[in-house]
Amino acid sequence: MVEEYLSDREQEEALRSWWSENWRWIAGGVVLGVGLLYGWNYYQSYREKQAHLAAAQYAQVQAALTSENAEKATAALDGLAKDFDKSAYTHEARLLVAKWHVDHGKFDEAAALLRTVMDNSPDKEVAQLARLRLARVLLQQGKHDETLKLLDTKTAGEFAGREREIRGDAQVAKGDMEAARAEYAAALAGGDAQIDRPLIELKLQEAGGTTPAAKPAQPTLPVEK
Repeated sequence: MVEEYLSDREQEEALRSWWSENWRWIAGGVVLGVGLLYGWNYYQSYREKQAHLAAAQYAQVQAALTSENAEKATAALDGLAKDFDKSAYTHEARLLVAKWHVDHGKFDEAAALLRTVMDNSPDKEVAQLARLRLARVLLQQGKHDETLKLLDTKTAGEFAGREREIRGDAQVAKGDMEAARAEYAAALAGGDAQIDRPLIELKLQEAGGTTPAAKPAQPTLPVEK
């Protein structure tokens, strides 16, 4: 190493020279690092504060629905959507209010809210849940073809079984039992663990189909001793 052959005085002079050339870069890096740390902490604090505010407004929606005050719930939801339109709390609140509308036979209002969640939620699972609920609302309204058009089982993923069931219900309502049987059979054959198997099997039978036989249990191999 070169430094080993320099005297103490020469090393001191070299250090001073290096510092004079580089102190601005070092100081700038320190300032930048502190600024980034402060900015990150501020951002995290801001996000937490916004989440608390959104949660409080969501609680207002819940409280209004519990007291059967639809007007107050709608007003609270409007405020939540205005302040935190992209928040998960807003979409969950829309789902809550939509359910209240369905329970009270207000299907048009429910459909509008569910469509908003379906089209805008960044959470794919929440969006797909809204799609399923919207399909059932459309079915309740007698909009069978619109229900079938809404449910595209090619992109349903893990929700495919539930979509198939609703499509089968729509086909039954239309009087097309052959198509209904195909949908119910596909729902049972898929891997959707959330379906109500006994109910779909009953629907399949009522549509004139045959319940698929249960898969035989795998034989248990004897344990060697």
